[in-house]
Amino acid sequence: MINKLIKEIIKKDAPIVVGLDPKLGFVPTHILDKWYGELSYSLEAVGEAIYEYNKGIIDATYDLIPAVKPQIAMYEQFGIPGMIAFKKTVDYAKEKGLVVIGDIKRGDIGSTSEAYALGHIGTVSVGDKSFNPFNEDIVTVNPYLGTDGVQPFVDVCKANDKGIFVLVKTSNPSSGEFQDRIIDSKPLYEIVAEKVNEWGESTVDSEYGYSDVGAVVGATYPEMGVKLRALLPKSYILVPGYGAQGGSGKDLKGFFNKDGLGAIVNSSRGIIAAYKNEKYASFGDTGYADASRAAVEDMLKDIRENI
Repeated sequence: MINKLIKEIIKKDAPIVVGLDPKLGFVPTHILDKWYGELSYSLEAVGEAIYEYNKGIIDATYDLIPAVKPQIAMYEQFGIPGMIAFKKTVDYAKEKGLVVIGDIKRGDIGSTSEAYALGHIGTVSVGDKSFNPFNEDIVTVNPYLGTDGVQPFVDVCKANDKGIFVLVKTSNPSSGEFQDRIIDSKPLYEIVAEKVNEWGESTVDSEYGYSDVGAVVGATYPEMGVKLRALLPKSYILVPGYGAQGGSGKDLKGFFNKDGLGAIVNSSRGIIAAYKNEKYASFGDTGYADASRAAVEDMLKDIRENI
């Protein structure tokens, strides 16, 4: 699956992913009012509004970007209608030719981990039929439980041509409480990176030389990004933290390999809520999708000038 992502990145000259993390406060009022009018103030109305909002952003940006990354918690909070919106968003993005990275951050052991993997990037059987329940292309995985929690995902990836990004050094301010702890003279995030290499050894493809087991490393820690890039020569790095969390193009060069590949940078609210930013305010609520496109174009310019 990593090869498909790389091909799209190269074709569009766009090492970026749009995070589809819809908060109700991001959804324009004209969309919410439409669905509240049809379905009253209900979870069903919210689910429909979120999907329409996402669809507008996808329609406005799919020709510029290789991938989207819906964050599942933003949908789960609205129960079953929210999860329906998540699934419809995944399906629509794939119809538009986008790679879908499901930001699910799952991590458990044994049959539970396998069930998460099968539900999101694998297949399940019902009678003599097989189904792909959520059918993302790549998902994020929490490695805290060790190999027992990650290996089932790797196995499902290999069986279904899918991929994972393992949390290594995350962008949030308190990540260092655990990830920076020194163990055997090195920070924990370096130990996790070594395991990412190990987990991905059997998934390296000869075409580009990258593994289907990638890493999540935050743009807010560029010096650690340089170190981890060297430790993860065959892993793609998903880089959150650009834009609203403080990361910028000048922080990103160290996340990429000399071939210009090796990383994909995420921006979520900076794009999907761009119309709320003073810079793009002229688009207005009804032009929210066009504002998102303008924000993508600006992000691409920033990254292309700095990597």
